[in-house]
Amino acid sequence: QIQLVESGGGSVQVGGSLTLSCASSGSNFSTFSGGWFRQVPGKERELVATISKSGRSTHYADPVKGRFTISRDNAENTVSLQMNLLKPEDTAVYYCAADILYSNSPDAYKYWGQGAQVTVSS
Repeated sequence: QIQLVESGGGSVQVGGSLTLSCASSGSNFSTFSGGWFRQVPGKERELVATISKSGRSTHYADPVKGRFTISRDNAENTVSLQMNLLKPEDTAVYYCAADILYSNSPDAYKYWGQGAQVTVSS
């Protein structure tokens, strides 16, 4: 079992950048796949990016490809999301997630952080 805590959310103008970090505690983080998902009011939680246990495999949702980068540091027990060229439609609550299995579906993830608000204004 692990606990996840996000940090780094905030407000930024269109075209700006933000980095979200997710710190884990508890079990060995290198045995968990990681992911970032986001949600806006009235909509389902959606995939942003996922990363395998080793970090060698990543997957991105089409709307963020080329702009966002997911990475992890198993020595530091963290997963990060670097977000560049932000758009108003990126505004959402971003959630860090982890699970033993590697999946691109939020339904597959057992462990979740509390969420971090990202607001992009024009």
